[in-house]
Order: sequence, then C-alpha cells, then structure tokens
Amino acid sequence: MSLSASPVPQTGVRHSTFEPLRLGRNSMIRGFIPAGRVNHYMPSLKADSIVKVDRFEVDRCSIMYKITDHPFLIRFISPTIIDKVIKGAPEINLQS
Repeated sequence: MSLSASPVPQTGVRHSTFEPLRLGRNSMIRGFIPAGRVNHYMPSLKADSIVKVDRFEVDRCSIMYKITDHPFLIRFISPTIIDKVIKGAPEINLQS
C-alpha cells in the first residue's frame, strides 16, 4: 500500500491582474467579500468612490448568482488591499 498526496485543485487564480481578462474601461466585474472579512473592508468601500484593489483571487462566476455579463469575479482574500484612488481615476459614465 502506498500513500500519495494528491494536490487539491485551486479554483481561483492568485495575484492575477485584469489584463488577461480583457476588461475595458467600461467593464464591470463582480466582487465577492467573505462574510468574515466584511467589517475589515467596508470602511474602504464608499458610494461614488473609485478604489484600487490589489492581491485578490479571480474565479468564474456561478451561473446561479451571476449579476454581470462578465464570466469572472474577484474574491477578496486576507492579503487583499484596497486603496482609494484620488488622482488619475477614470471617469465613469453613469448614463450608459
């Protein structure tokens, strides 16, 4: 009898960027914050603000809970960092 450890498949892609996802300036992608991390991130997420998100996972959207047309979502993980963008932020056209 031999024991071998099989690797556990990872569903997310660690430390990815939006470049391979082909997101344009007007793209929208869903974000998922685990319930245990909500209080940590909520002070950084304000209405009508633009933020920069670093160190997150990318995963496929579940068809059941899909709220955008994009096939991927970003998942906030413990090393995720959110910084407010003050200068050089793109303008978002809310009319389109």
